[in-house]
Amino acid sequence: EVQLVESGGGLVQAGGSLRLSCAASRFTFGDYAIGWYRQAPGKEREGVSWISSSVGSTYYADSVKGRFTISRDNAKNTVYLQMNSLKPEDTAVYYCAAVLELLLESVLAGTYGMDHWGKGTLVTVSS
Repeated sequence: EVQLVESGGGLVQAGGSLRLSCAASRFTFGDYAIGWYRQAPGKEREGVSWISSSVGSTYYADSVKGRFTISRDNAKNTVYLQMNSLKPEDTAVYYCAAVLELLLESVLAGTYGMDHWGKGTLVTVSS
């Protein structure tokens, strides 16, 4: 069974930084694209960033572009989300999710969802 475990969440002041990690196991990591999603209290879950497995192409939601950076270390089966210049509106539970590389385009187009999910890590940004 695919396993994704997020870590690195916590409490940070506005303007600060955090780095989230997503450790993957029990599947062929190199065959999967990874995405980060978040869900704020009372709001729907939204996509934040995605990274392909092959050439490491990256994609970002407009709300985080220029502030967040996604990266992956295939040797460690880990994906990172570096979050800088954090704002109170970034407060949410952050989830990583996996989908087969060939389906990433459909995910980005909104016609397919991610297949495997972690349990999330809470990020709280104080003003």
